Amino acid sequence: MKSLSRLSTKLTKSLPATRSLSSSHTFPSPNSIEGRNYDHGSIDVHTHCYLPRYMEVLRNRHPNVPYVIPDPRDSTLDERYVILPGEDNDPTSAIGRPIGEEYFCVKEKLRYMDRHGIAISVMSLANPWLDFLPKDDAVAMSTLLNDDLQEISEDSKGRLYGFATLATQDPIAACKEVERLATSQRMIKGVILGTSGAGKGLDDPALEPLYETLAKHNFPVFLHPHYGLGNEHYNNTGHSLFLALGFPFETTMAISRLILSGAFDRHTNLKFLLAHAGGTLPFLAGRLDSCVSGDHEMCDKLMHPPTYYMKKNFYYDSVIYTTPALQSVIDLVGSDKLMYGTDNPFFPPKEGARSDAEWPSTAKNYDAIDGLEDESVRNAIVYGNASNILGIDLLE
Repeated sequence: MKSLSRLSTKLTKSLPATRSLSSSHTFPSPNSIEGRNYDHGSIDVHTHCYLPRYMEVLRNRHPNVPYVIPDPRDSTLDERYVILPGEDNDPTSAIGRPIGEEYFCVKEKLRYMDRHGIAISVMSLANPWLDFLPKDDAVAMSTLLNDDLQEISEDSKGRLYGFATLATQDPIAACKEVERLATSQRMIKGVILGTSGAGKGLDDPALEPLYETLAKHNFPVFLHPHYGLGNEHYNNTGHSLFLALGFPFETTMAISRLILSGAFDRHTNLKFLLAHAGGTLPFLAGRLDSCVSGDHEMCDKLMHPPTYYMKKNFYYDSVIYTTPALQSVIDLVGSDKLMYGTDNPFFPPKEGARSDAEWPSTAKNYDAIDGLEDESVRNAIVYGNASNILGIDLLE
């Protein structure tokens, strides 16, 4: 791999200008969400973008996962992205997935938003973030990517905000970056973290200074999985079971360990936004409470049952696809804790011109919300909660 310093110099010179980025885009009316009745367009808090600088890093990594390469079967097709641990060794996923402009072009993001009635997106770098880089390289790249994200957001005229990327390999440097962002970059509304933390999980004591800093600045953590759990069971199933089961299991385990570590007793203002509606955690919440209460040593370490923290310290996106599942989260934590998400640009439609087609995964998430009976709850999830929680003013 090229050294990061040389690569960064090259990319700084080659990055496209972002001025007047959104000049051809206007705020979508609620009527642009075909067949749906909301007071405003939606606010999407789970939406990713592999920024151009990051894409160049991925294109210079082969054969080390993660990497991006030309399609080995036909170089005129979209590039291929090998991203998940071990997928290059599984014949059903060895060449990864297609990665087209919808993954890294901000104008494509805006076109997608217009097509689906999304007023505002809070973009974040997608997994695996900077986990694979050496510590010093990750620290340098974090600052560059966050400045890119801030500039893109400023130029979007209120359409785009961001969750920043941190080099958690160096928790002290990550603290400094949060301080910098919280005091100077007004378009950054929090950070995105993976479950590995500094390499030993979210309950690693090395992350305590970072949690303290995030809580001090009221910077929420958008937690997203990448490594999967139970991976030995997913061979020969492509990406399907790794994503459908491994991702939510990973989130469930990481957050359960963090709760049991007492982190939320030490940092009472620390807030997490959990991807994919919290994985399986809402479904297993009662069992977690029961098992912890029966373990007197563990119970004595916490000031409250686990579900207390799930209701107080956590928010949840709506990327869960069915109304009954969404309702179960509402029943557990309240409707004011949920925010709309799409997981764009993952799970694109099969057709060509993806930004002009309806994305089935996005439609399913809208459908799940549409199935809720209370109109005020639907509007809160689609835009109201994110506006209040993240301090984002809806455009008129």
